[in-house]
Amino acid sequence: MGRIRVLVVDDHRIFAESLAAALAAEPDVDVSAAGSSPAALRALGRAAAEGRPYDVMLVDAELGAQPPGTMPAAPAPPPTASGPRPTAPASAAPGSTAPAPTAPVPAPRQGEPAPADGISLVAGVRSSRPALRSVVLAEQDDPRCAARALQAGASGWVAKDCSLQRLLAVIRGVLRDETHLPPALLTGVLRELTAARRHRTESERLVESLTPREREVLRCMVAGLGRKAVAERLFLSPHTVRTHMQNVLGKLGVHSTLAAVALARRAGVGPAEPAPPPLTGDVVERGGQLAQ
Repeated sequence: MGRIRVLVVDDHRIFAESLAAALAAEPDVDVSAAGSSPAALRALGRAAAEGRPYDVMLVDAELGAQPPGTMPAAPAPPPTASGPRPTAPASAAPGSTAPAPTAPVPAPRQGEPAPADGISLVAGVRSSRPALRSVVLAEQDDPRCAARALQAGASGWVAKDCSLQRLLAVIRGVLRDETHLPPALLTGVLRELTAARRHRTESERLVESLTPREREVLRCMVAGLGRKAVAERLFLSPHTVRTHMQNVLGKLGVHSTLAAVALARRAGVGPAEPAPPPLTGDVVERGGQLAQ
């Protein structure tokens, strides 16, 4: 295996830069840091354009969770070879080997939107960069969040206060297509994934009970169309659409459009395709033929 390119994404600047410095001390690791989801996306795009894509992305599970203008809580100390310890001073002790310098964490730009958390970032880059392996860094073990991370496409879940050796083993492991979870989380994560699958199976069964027309209406609901827009899309009267929507809610066992859309998404129902654009130019129908 050649050099490993790692991107650390964490909005706690001290933690991100300390972790990047610790990883950069490894002879086969190149590392950069980003302080927000938009900054991470810029770094990923820039690296890909230069032909030097990142191999692994380490993402804070609670990235961007702090409300604007608040001071984030002190994060766990970055990993060290022997385990967690407080961050070392900037100046190295005499006779010690200082880690390779790393670039400062880029701050988010003013007004940039950002996914709600690190797991959302993982899901966002999954389809566009399938070769990138993502590992979620967490301050506490949460089976539900860990299951969400795996479903989003993460290859690992690691405690922020784990040892540097453990983190490096996970980084190298995910590059061999391994999935890494703390042993204490396995039972809880399996339970969450099983429950999610059971809910999906039940949702699929309910959707299958709909008629083809009701499924069309449901897909329009997933696309966010109102009753009038659905009527225009499907060439139906608003009264007929209302009847179909009521039937959909009844068969799905829900009481609102929002709940129906949530169930449809669990069942894998996608939104209706956008309506084709209207014909342009002077198009007139004459005797069953279109003349321009």
